[in-house]
Amino acid sequence: MKRFLAVFLGTPASLDAWKALPEDERNRREQDGMAAWGDWVKKHEKAIVDHGSPLGKTKRIDARGISDIRNELAAWTVVGADSHDAAARMFEGHPHFSIFPGDAVEVMECLPMPEAPKE
Repeated sequence: MKRFLAVFLGTPASLDAWKALPEDERNRREQDGMAAWGDWVKKHEKAIVDHGSPLGKTKRIDARGISDIRNELAAWTVVGADSHDAAARMFEGHPHFSIFPGDAVEVMECLPMPEAPKE
């Protein structure tokens, strides 16, 4: 079985729209979304390798130094599947973008690490 990293994405505009909702609407959608997410986890529990977590603020490090940035990365999880398509299908209709303000889920295979040359 192959492993796949699923990255949950949300644009800053989607998050801003979420924050603009009335508080009672946000609370209702959050409760509905967490219940739906729990249902998704139960449905795919045998395939979930690592539940992952939400992601916080980002620091970018490059040749110029360290800076604060805002990107679209919201959360991650790792699943096992026989194929890339099978892994991707697990996320169709996911509550991340059907209830919450998320925009997409990107799924990519976790490839084996190349071995270092032996001396």
